[in-house]
Amino acid sequence: MNAGGKSDWPKVPGKPSNKAERTAAEAVQGRGRTKANLPEHNALRTQGREGASSALERVRQVARGDKKQRFTALLHHVYDVERLRTAFLALKRDAAAGVDGETWRHYREELESNLQDLSGRLKRGAYRAKPVRRVFIPKSDGRQRPLGVPVLEDKIVQRAVVEVLNAIYEEDFLGISYGFRPKRSPHQALDALTVGIMTKKVNWVLDADLRSFFDTLKHAWLVQFIEHRVADKRIVRLIQKWLAAGVLEDGKRIHSEVGTVQGGSVSPLLANIYLHYVFDLWVQRWRSKQARGDVIVVRWADDFVVGFQHRVEAERFLAELRERFTRFGLELHPEKTRLIEFGRLARHNRTDRGDRGAPGTFNFLGFTHSCGKTRKGGFTVLRQTMRTRWQGKLREVKAELRRRLHEPIQSVGTYLRSVVLGHVRYYGVPMNGPAIGAFRRALGRLWWTVLRRRSQGNHLPWRRMQPLLAAWLPPAHICHPYPLVRLGVITQGGSRMR
Repeated sequence: MNAGGKSDWPKVPGKPSNKAERTAAEAVQGRGRTKANLPEHNALRTQGREGASSALERVRQVARGDKKQRFTALLHHVYDVERLRTAFLALKRDAAAGVDGETWRHYREELESNLQDLSGRLKRGAYRAKPVRRVFIPKSDGRQRPLGVPVLEDKIVQRAVVEVLNAIYEEDFLGISYGFRPKRSPHQALDALTVGIMTKKVNWVLDADLRSFFDTLKHAWLVQFIEHRVADKRIVRLIQKWLAAGVLEDGKRIHSEVGTVQGGSVSPLLANIYLHYVFDLWVQRWRSKQARGDVIVVRWADDFVVGFQHRVEAERFLAELRERFTRFGLELHPEKTRLIEFGRLARHNRTDRGDRGAPGTFNFLGFTHSCGKTRKGGFTVLRQTMRTRWQGKLREVKAELRRRLHEPIQSVGTYLRSVVLGHVRYYGVPMNGPAIGAFRRALGRLWWTVLRRRSQGNHLPWRRMQPLLAAWLPPAHICHPYPLVRLGVITQGGSRMR
């Protein structure tokens, strides 16, 4: 879409006839009429409601059946008191308060009257978005990530809007997109990537990351993308209010025409909508029209991996992708975007060319991916915990143990048990046993060091530490199945990354 109102969305193949694979494969997005030439008969009015869930189900069915449909009446789904109540109860009880200081527990004291008042303000257009309080959290690489803390009522309304819009966009989003979507997890994205590399003719991998994506997406383009499906101006104005509310930092309110603050419930959905039109539909068309070899794509928010059979196609894709992103105000991160030789033939091809060393590695969703071998000598994708994540978590635990230096053993042991369980549940993938075992041992050594510093005369020998570790630190074990096994169960023969 350009400033003149003409659409620039790529044309894609028609909808598959096999509807049994709909939940497994990506949805096929067609091009809808633009706002300028949209006739009245193309507008849907969803006014009758027997209940919140059944009303959204009808919206979902229409969105699934007609990819060109624009929805003109959606706000009444948002200001429904039951939906607002559900959104409130889904919020974290102890989350930090926004600029107004309102907390979850205080708001609950007069919940019904508060929700009725909020619903009324939404209905008559009196609702006003407040600026977001900016905070910074440390990243594993030592830098700080800016996060926004919206006020409580903004959180409630954003959750309600996300639920309503998900009924539409979950029918549009493609299977290559996994980040922050219902019923999709990081491990499904990891499995899809691994299976794609192992079953397709992948010899080159483009590991890409967008530079400051959430700070650079353009509001004007985002609104145009939303209006492709949403004709209810009241919903669009709600989103514009959140975008225009700005950020409160050091007592100063900052406004911008670009970016959406991370931390709000609506930000991940807005990011997915933006990248759906800028990247997903474009890469789907590029793959079907220009690629001659196999191409696989997996995207998690602004972090994505693309696999290619031929190097020349990978290089052409990267050049065209840079131009595409530039047009929409985005930029690939120069340090985090790399084209590497990777796949079942990578080691063999490098040997034939006389290249020394093993094929390259890339990071995705906390794992370092490398070319490995099975026990029988076959090719496999080896996934190991990223070293920066491993070290960053240990630094975090070390600081917490020092803070808990004089707390009872039971209290500290309970905390460490939750750390080990959380680490194992995420990183416990096949062939990563040594890494999660090493993390547990490092955690035990760290605890031992802290316990020995409780007093000057405390010389706790390691043999006396062993029973404590056995009692409080659960064993590190693999808790995820092999990707081919799990992905086969989820898709039932379909593909989640085609």
